Amino acid sequence: MKQLRTCALALAASLGVPAGASAGEISDNVVRVGVLNDISGIFQDTNGMGSVEAARMAAEDFSGGGKGIKVEIVYADHQNKADVGSAITRKWLDVDKVDAVVDVPNSAVGLTVNELLRNSRMTFLASSTASSDLTGKACSPNTIQWVNDAWATGNTTAAAMMGRGGKDWYFITVNYALGQGIEAEATNYVEKHGGKVLGSAKHPLGTTDFPSFLLQAQGSKAKVIGLANAGGDTINAVKQASEFGIQQGGQSLVAFLLFINDIHGMGLKAAQGLQLLEAFYWDMNDDTRAFAKRFAARPGMNGKMPSGNQAGVYASTLAYLNAVAATGSDDAKDVVPQMKTVKGKDKLFGDTMIRADGRVVHPMYLFEVKKPEESKYPYDYYRLVSTIPAEQAFRPIAEGGCALVK
Repeated sequence: MKQLRTCALALAASLGVPAGASAGEISDNVVRVGVLNDISGIFQDTNGMGSVEAARMAAEDFSGGGKGIKVEIVYADHQNKADVGSAITRKWLDVDKVDAVVDVPNSAVGLTVNELLRNSRMTFLASSTASSDLTGKACSPNTIQWVNDAWATGNTTAAAMMGRGGKDWYFITVNYALGQGIEAEATNYVEKHGGKVLGSAKHPLGTTDFPSFLLQAQGSKAKVIGLANAGGDTINAVKQASEFGIQQGGQSLVAFLLFINDIHGMGLKAAQGLQLLEAFYWDMNDDTRAFAKRFAARPGMNGKMPSGNQAGVYASTLAYLNAVAATGSDDAKDVVPQMKTVKGKDKLFGDTMIRADGRVVHPMYLFEVKKPEESKYPYDYYRLVSTIPAEQAFRPIAEGGCALVK
């Protein structure tokens, strides 16, 4: 486990605590936010230290909330292991007095953290955990889920592709909770809407050799090959699909969970024509561009543009801190209900609201990756194909089975 490091941001402390608020309502007089993610593995580019910088940006922009609230950002590497993530979170809860956990790519780790923090003082800002169980059967009064989830990724991507004629599907799926959930959701949508799933190939996390899976997919003659994986797995699959000429043969390749950093890593020559669903793209509007340029200039970022997950860390951390300022408390029983009252325009994700089940709903976007000659400047990689409104992008609240929904 990597050594935990702390970045203390003593923000506007001279303003003091406002009248009517007791210093004891904020534990230790400090709000500690722990960024828990993959710093050394397959998600290090889409999350990693970029997520830590995004959380630091949120703390800086919060600037004490006008009430002199001191914020500290800590971070750790869960190594994509549920037991490691659990041990870190338990220490944060019991020893280090961390008040919120943010990020957490990897559904197995996220579901473990979700249960560990249930009915504790800590808030779980699941900005990168894709399991839709977090707002379904496993929903918790401590958890808010941002950006993508398996239901949105599976259903919304399938709907968008079927709307473009993609009726027959073949899946290449990472064999753990994330991939299984995405494939199940997409399959359900495809079959309910008159399509067919012609087959599926499962692979372990961290696979480097995809030819056998791609040959099966190619041989199926499916119109759409769905990559129900993420990070380095998807990058390797897309690169090798390009070598096999799969898209040139008339099959569409769609990535359910891919980010701008992944496209940058594989290059436009390999990624061109790929379809993907995103909640955030840095080049959407003036607000997203302004955030992205600040992010790219941060220490260690070296001009990299933020992923949707990193944008989600920023947005969820800032929303959490604003709720702390509004309630004068960093206890989840006060903060989470306050977060659920907020509805409006988020600078990075557009029109947003937080439902009773903890799901943050916002628009989603289907993009196609540009050809190399179409890209005019660094990270100019996407062409918008369609916008999915917030009310259609996520599972209807009544269908999730969340016990918090009355």
